[in-house]
Amino acid sequence: MDSLVFHCARHIVAQRPLPALPPHLYPVIFKVAFRDGRALVLQDLVATWPFPELHFKRLVGHLEQWSDDPFGDCIRAVIQAVVAHRQAGRARPPSSRCRLRVLDMTGIPDDPDESWFCSSSKALATACVELSKHQQEFQRHRPKQQNGCSGASTAVAALQPPGMDVLIDLHVGKYSYEILYDALQTRAAGPLRLTFREFHLQDISPSKIVTLLESLDPSCLWRVGLFCNFFGFPELLEILPHLSRFPELRSLKLQDIGMYGQHLRPESPNGIRDVGRQLGMLSSLRELNLAGTRGISGNLSQILCDLQDRLESLELSYCSLHPADLTFLSQSFHAPALKRLDLSGHNISQGLLEPLRLLLEEFSASLLHLDLTDCHVDDSHLNALLPTLLRCSHLRFLGLYGNSLSTAALKNLLQKTLELLDLHLVVYPSPKDCYRLELWGSVSGLIEDEELLAVTTAEISQLVANSGRTDLIWTHNLDSHEIPDYFSL
Repeated sequence: MDSLVFHCARHIVAQRPLPALPPHLYPVIFKVAFRDGRALVLQDLVATWPFPELHFKRLVGHLEQWSDDPFGDCIRAVIQAVVAHRQAGRARPPSSRCRLRVLDMTGIPDDPDESWFCSSSKALATACVELSKHQQEFQRHRPKQQNGCSGASTAVAALQPPGMDVLIDLHVGKYSYEILYDALQTRAAGPLRLTFREFHLQDISPSKIVTLLESLDPSCLWRVGLFCNFFGFPELLEILPHLSRFPELRSLKLQDIGMYGQHLRPESPNGIRDVGRQLGMLSSLRELNLAGTRGISGNLSQILCDLQDRLESLELSYCSLHPADLTFLSQSFHAPALKRLDLSGHNISQGLLEPLRLLLEEFSASLLHLDLTDCHVDDSHLNALLPTLLRCSHLRFLGLYGNSLSTAALKNLLQKTLELLDLHLVVYPSPKDCYRLELWGSVSGLIEDEELLAVTTAEISQLVANSGRTDLIWTHNLDSHEIPDYFSL
């Protein structure tokens, strides 16, 4: 339920122009304007922002549906307000009302090619290029207007608005590559100083990826994500050597590599071994995500054996792992350090139950996040794993969505895991007894019984409420809460 302050803020946001606001109201007004899709109000707020920093994600929080059009409009509005402020500052002395010097837009979901969402990366890159051209025009023509006055350079300098640092997670796709490349070339001397902590690339060639990597400041980058399902290990080996120039690189995501390519085959051990050697060159790597990558089955040891330090986060979802892979992991030097493990998409009934139980035992002291989504876990599997789960005393997140569990098993899990005092979020599946058989002519299938699910959900919520654990959340809605990533653990 929204607070009284939030309701009052909504009343203020409905007005435009806004009345004079005390500084302490700006954050809540910004949040309300964003949630209500008030793009013009957001522009007004940014134009008079009374603080030196604006952390976008910290203000707006987690939203279930970032893809709604008003949100895209609002993100564009914030960027346009920054551009307008910079351009206005060159025509007249900058307004003392705006103190903004750092705009942090990290953590915002992005679509590099704008197929379903406003691309903040592309919008900011366009703004950088436009402002750089505007600055060059200003520098060419402004001194002439001073008619040779000796104080011309001083006057020009006085008209320059202070520089602004923009922190952003860079997302690049095949249709946004050119503008993002241009922005990287103007970044150092431009009026907006872009800083990238995360760099995500989707469906562009290895040569273009290398070109962009060589244009980045090596001191800031801490995460790289490659989403390129059309190439395999040979192309990956063109890219990996260029990552060693980033000393702060903590996280590497190599998702869907080789999914549709023909290059990567299980019988190519040399390619897999070479990838392992290149990963071993990344001395600061702490998170590795190989979700959906072909060729991992039975070869996990080849991928991980050259790493210089222990991983703290490992995502192996939908990788068709063998029991031997989990056995290797449980015996490796990574096991005592793992904080986050994602094994989604594996059939636990295919020889993985006992290796998984042994693996959980090995890192029970460190584990904070465990995701077993779509792992064919049934009541008997859960009962077998439960004693080991209860040894994971620091567990904060448990993902069980997409498994075939009964209401009774879930209630038992809830009651037993109340002793895990750090557990904050559990994403559970719709119980299997909340489905009914439906006939469509000669075809039958199971569909969710919404009324029965509502009753069961209410019962589970009541059990949580009765436990007195106000910090504990049980939900069957994947989008209702933000799933923590490695950097938020």
